[in-house]
Order: sequence, then structure tokens, then C-alpha cells
Amino acid sequence: MSGLKGANLVAMFLLELGVVAAAAVWGFTMPGSVLVRVVTGLMAPTLFILMWAMFGAGQNRRFPLTGRWRLALEVIWFGGGALAWASATNLLVGVIFFVLWAVNAVLRVRLQGNLIPGG
Repeated sequence: MSGLKGANLVAMFLLELGVVAAAAVWGFTMPGSVLVRVVTGLMAPTLFILMWAMFGAGQNRRFPLTGRWRLALEVIWFGGGALAWASATNLLVGVIFFVLWAVNAVLRVRLQGNLIPGG
């Protein structure tokens, strides 16, 4: 069972990278001038990273969230990534991304008892 838990943690890390990539792709492909796209393409992932570092990043988060608050954070964060993918590419990509996160979250709860990676 620990192999499945490890694989699920790797999947979560890849999903986290997917959120950051989605924010960047969304920013760089939005309509507007080149300056607006560059600023948005750099700032959107930066804001997502700051949010995750403060509230969600494993054992090193500044403001630990548990229970419903952790679930709310993940829905907002990964949901934001899904919306960014849907907006930058197409709806199906966003839906698939969100479903992958949901499966990952359910597995984390089943395998380790909570949403916090390694918790």
C-alpha cells in the first residue's frame, strides 16, 4: 500500500505543477497587448505559488489548514488551475484536470486519513 501512497504523492506534485503551468499558459495567452500578456503570464503563477506556499505546501506551510479549510483551499487552488486550463485551452482539459485532482484527493484521504501530503 505504501507504493500506491508514494505514487499518489508524486501525482499530487505533478498536479501542483499543472496548476502553476495553467496559470502561466492562461496569462500568456489571454487577449491584450504583449505587455499585458507578459505581466499576467508571470504574475498569475507567482500568486498561485505564494498562496500554496502560505497555506498548502505539505509540512512547510506558513499557515497550516486542516479539515474543511484544507478542502476549501484545494478546491479553490486546483479549481483555479482547472479554470485556467479550460480558459486557455478548452473545457474538456479543465474538467479532466479537476477530475484528476478529485481522484488524487480521495486517494489521499483513503490512504493517509487526510488531505495533507505525508500527513
